[in-house]
Amino acid sequence: MNNETGSNLSPTKVEFIVFIVLCLLVSGGCSSNKPNGVNTATETPKTSSPPAPDFQKQHEQAEGQLRPQVEAERQKNQKEAEQTLDQDAIVAVEQTDDAIKSIAKNNKADAMASIERATGKINILLARNPATALIPVHAEVVVIDAAPADVKAIDQIVQRATDAVKQRNLPAARILLASVVSELRIRTTSLPLGTYPAALQQAARLLDQGKNQDAGDVLLTAVNTLVTVDHVIPLPLLLAQAAIDAANSHRQDKEMALTLLQTAKTEADRSRHLGYLGDESEYKALDQEIASVETAVKGKSDTSSVFAQLRDRITGVLKRAKEEEHRG
Repeated sequence: MNNETGSNLSPTKVEFIVFIVLCLLVSGGCSSNKPNGVNTATETPKTSSPPAPDFQKQHEQAEGQLRPQVEAERQKNQKEAEQTLDQDAIVAVEQTDDAIKSIAKNNKADAMASIERATGKINILLARNPATALIPVHAEVVVIDAAPADVKAIDQIVQRATDAVKQRNLPAARILLASVVSELRIRTTSLPLGTYPAALQQAARLLDQGKNQDAGDVLLTAVNTLVTVDHVIPLPLLLAQAAIDAANSHRQDKEMALTLLQTAKTEADRSRHLGYLGDESEYKALDQEIASVETAVKGKSDTSSVFAQLRDRITGVLKRAKEEEHRG
């Protein structure tokens, strides 16, 4: 915050504004590449290896403490995603795994029994979902926040990735693009009803012919080709929404509200540079609406309606972003 903005505020208000802005703007600190809370101090070697740190749990704890609105959104989407899972499909995949393990132990009878149980569950799924191609069996919602805060740094990375693609240096391009990700990623793994039943039938036939290794290979292929679909919620837009809500809550304090609205504009711009607002017209409309709210806040009229309109717009943008499917 610059000195002009804070010159007329009491120390208490200044500290409060700084706290809010830092909570909204911080990025990269909770990156999956640099998880918070990891103790790097050297310890005396022990005879037994310590348990591996749970990076995801540490990451979620850090998000909950520093950016509670992000962790709340993650938990909400995790709950929603888990409600779509099909227990019969989950059992079918588990039984397939059991069959693979039995084949590895050369236990043909147990493998065949597991395949039969998996087939039974698949038949139930086919009867219940004749028109559904994918049945969800696993869902995970994680926060990936590796992107720089500075849009110039983002553009430089994107340019380097573009150059790497032109040179067919795809490994380098993938690494570079992974460093400009700032999103809440909803990943759903589904059982494909179109191909999975046939794989089970083929594996059973091969087992019956004594071709255990071939049967195991077929089952491994079936498990490894479960379909993964990602939906993403851009963190900059989520943080912009949080800033707008905070500005609305403090709209009687014009300087605080304007500071928070500037945060929203900054995060909307980051979202555009990160490619989450691919439609330039959508970004311009959002930016103009934030500017309109800023003008209203500077005036003397009631601003509740303009804040409501702005929130509706950014909620719509977030909804459209989340609905888009991303498949590998």
